[in-house]
Amino acid sequence: MSTDLDRVRSEAMQLSEIERAELARDLVQSLDAPEDTNTDKAWEREISRRLSAIDAGTAAMIDRDEFRRRIQARLTRP
Repeated sequence: MSTDLDRVRSEAMQLSEIERAELARDLVQSLDAPEDTNTDKAWEREISRRLSAIDAGTAAMIDRDEFRRRIQARLTRP
C-alpha cells in the first residue's frame, strides 16, 4: 500500500461521520459510469414515491441501528 494512500486514509478517518459519508459518495461517483438521464429520472420518481409514503404515514420506518443490523446481517451471510 502506498504511503500516500495511508496518509489520506488516516486523514479521512479524522473527519466527522457526515464528512466521511460525503467523501465516500464523491469517491464512488468518481468511479461511476457517465450520467444516464433515464436512470436519474427513474430514481427521482422512486425518491418522490418513497417521500410521499413517508408523508402519508404508510411507509414502514426503521431506526438507524436496526438498518445497520440488517445491512450487517446481509453482508455476513455465506
